[in-house]
Amino acid sequence: MSNIKRDIRIALPSKGYLAEGSKRLLAEVGLKVYSPNPRQYIAQIPSMPGVKVIFQRPGDIVISVRDGSVDFGITGRDVYLEKQDSNGKIMELQSQLGFGRCSLNVILPERYEELNNLANLTKLQARLGRPLKVATKFPNLTRKFFESKTKLEIVVIQAEGTLEIAPTVGYADLIVDLVSTGTTLRDNRLKILDDGEIMQAEACLIANKACLKSNLETLAIATQLLELVGAYLRANDNLAIFANVRGISPEEIARKIFEKEVIRGLQGPTISPIITHQDESWYAIHLIVRKSLLSRAIREIREVGGSGVVVSPVSYIFEEEPPELIHMKAALET
Repeated sequence: MSNIKRDIRIALPSKGYLAEGSKRLLAEVGLKVYSPNPRQYIAQIPSMPGVKVIFQRPGDIVISVRDGSVDFGITGRDVYLEKQDSNGKIMELQSQLGFGRCSLNVILPERYEELNNLANLTKLQARLGRPLKVATKFPNLTRKFFESKTKLEIVVIQAEGTLEIAPTVGYADLIVDLVSTGTTLRDNRLKILDDGEIMQAEACLIANKACLKSNLETLAIATQLLELVGAYLRANDNLAIFANVRGISPEEIARKIFEKEVIRGLQGPTISPIITHQDESWYAIHLIVRKSLLSRAIREIREVGGSGVVVSPVSYIFEEEPPELIHMKAALET
């Protein structure tokens, strides 16, 4: 084995929505990818000296991380689970990066109006008098799903390119494919089985376990990635709220706030006195709430006597010890 030291490598998708999302995410956390020549398959992250970016296809990223030629990779979780093998060489550092969302589903032609679930497929198999032919780019996930959910006999046909025409031209009875908007299915008169969802997927961050164990620099990069990305993703779902509240004391206001469901904050509210010329006592409160609960939060703030509410986005939320780091450390000990 060569002892020549090489740069730490992170592989990103070379094109498509995963490529755009990966570069956008890294830029948002201060790790912008610098690629002076868009035709080259190597780039840099100026804020991470010694780290090279390699552009590859999503499936090749999993293989490169698995064999250790690349230390880290961002790819689709569907592709990762399909190609990871069971040898434990790949670690999933972050399973949900917030982009590239889709689902992997069992799909069949609309002409089978009476077939809406997996149990109904036995009728199609009986009618054809043979195992059902399933075309897919995900043979491993497909076999596992059918083996665990049905007693159907199937023949998996591994295919590349466009799968939608497979039932039309007759080389498959069903397909298993990714669905994001559903437009392609409607255009090709296809439908998803009611209980045919194999998995929900989005972009994920993976790493070579041996590289993390053997190289402290690689481990330091993993820690930096998890800290920044994890804090950014946590912040994405939250908002910062500032409001003025009339009250007797910080303790009295805090008691009212703790009686509410939404505005309790992360560990609790931050409450500070407001210097005012009025005889009444006013306090400023600072809260973190989920975006989806903003309306309820405003209502609860008014119920505790709040006014002058200001809402701002949150860039990062750093935990004392992020769960992503705890998980990585535990996995490296096995």
